Amino acid sequence: MPHTSKDVAEMLERAGFADVTALFAGIPQDLKLDRPLDVPEALAEPELSAHMADLASRSTGGRDLVCFAGGGAYDHHVPAAVAALAGRAEFATSYTPYQPELSQGVLQAVFEFQSLICEIYGMDVANASLYDGANALVEGVNLAVRATRRERVLVSNGIHPHYRQVLQTYTSGLGLEIVELSHGDDGVLDPAALDADGAAAVVVGYPNFFGRLEDVATISARAHEAGALVVCLTDPTAMGVLRSPGSMGADVAVGEGQSLGNLLSYGGPYVGLFATTLDLVRQVPGRIAGETLDADGRRAYVLTLQAREQHIRRAKATSNVCTNQTLMAIAAAVHLSWLGPEGLARLGEVCVRRTAAAAARLEEIPGCTVRFKGPHFKEIVVETPVEASSLVRSLAKRGVLAGPALGTWYPELDRCLLIAVTEKRDQADIDSLAEAIEKELAER
Repeated sequence: MPHTSKDVAEMLERAGFADVTALFAGIPQDLKLDRPLDVPEALAEPELSAHMADLASRSTGGRDLVCFAGGGAYDHHVPAAVAALAGRAEFATSYTPYQPELSQGVLQAVFEFQSLICEIYGMDVANASLYDGANALVEGVNLAVRATRRERVLVSNGIHPHYRQVLQTYTSGLGLEIVELSHGDDGVLDPAALDADGAAAVVVGYPNFFGRLEDVATISARAHEAGALVVCLTDPTAMGVLRSPGSMGADVAVGEGQSLGNLLSYGGPYVGLFATTLDLVRQVPGRIAGETLDADGRRAYVLTLQAREQHIRRAKATSNVCTNQTLMAIAAAVHLSWLGPEGLARLGEVCVRRTAAAAARLEEIPGCTVRFKGPHFKEIVVETPVEASSLVRSLAKRGVLAGPALGTWYPELDRCLLIAVTEKRDQADIDSLAEAIEKELAER
């Protein structure tokens, strides 16, 4: 405890109170708790440690099951270099680098993170990161609304359902019209049917929620003809094998950076990726770390752009985002640097091959089929003969984490699972998944 009985007595005497009750006498009686707190008796440290270990053992984590769950959070390998570098005290204990003279290391790391995100997304400028992928998507839409001065936003329903919900929540007070575009039988938008007249933005996934690849180039061309911007929600681990969103005409590229150097961690903290073109740099939310020269001509790093309400007039702020996910961003930068261009390509190739192998193996199961035929990256939609949510629960008891079940968000897909296949899932894991499904279906 910070204060001994002697400390308390001395403070009360100095303040002129006889006891603690007299100190708090000014608080109305009806606001005071008239009974002891309803909590168990305190435990000694060894007992508390044992109790916490017992509680933790009742949970089943990603390491306890063969993980094929995806839908926005993925079981990728995290190189040992990530913890070794991002875990250094200079990074792990640092705060927002307001004072450049004290923060050159962190600012340089953030600058390098931004440079890497620009490179993989094919964009001119990236910010220092956002809270997560959903937040990044919202900020991309807000940028498009500011830049075009329009209020209609077209969003593919192939965007993660949670992201669409967050978009609705964030923009509910802004008077925006959010219009959802339905995917076709092949799991992607039909660019020929896209009518972007009067729209501020068209939002597409690349790959989309089903793992399918949207025709971003054609969608961008049609959107630009109508004066709309394109916000592309992009998986960074796909950028070693797919064309960048910038090269296909997207105006804003956003994404979730969890799959780069960050563990599943029960859902967070994660890191939002955000990049755009130089023409839109004044609309970028958050902050940008920049490279310059100091008074002695030496290379130095500073926060170049901070168009946020803490630094400028609120009416002129681009966002109320007042911070960034520095530690997770540095972890992502370490992972990307560790991979390099060739490693990122190999990562994508392995994911593509193993996703195809999983699709082929699962279609061997009677009654199972892969929906949305065509190129996929890392995820496939598998239709089974039974309701999917109960199947997910049953498979977990067999040591396999599948899902999520898609019927929660797409009623027409109530028998479908979204299966994610990363570089950590080998053929033996794929066979384990298939065999678990076969056994479960045989017993129903």
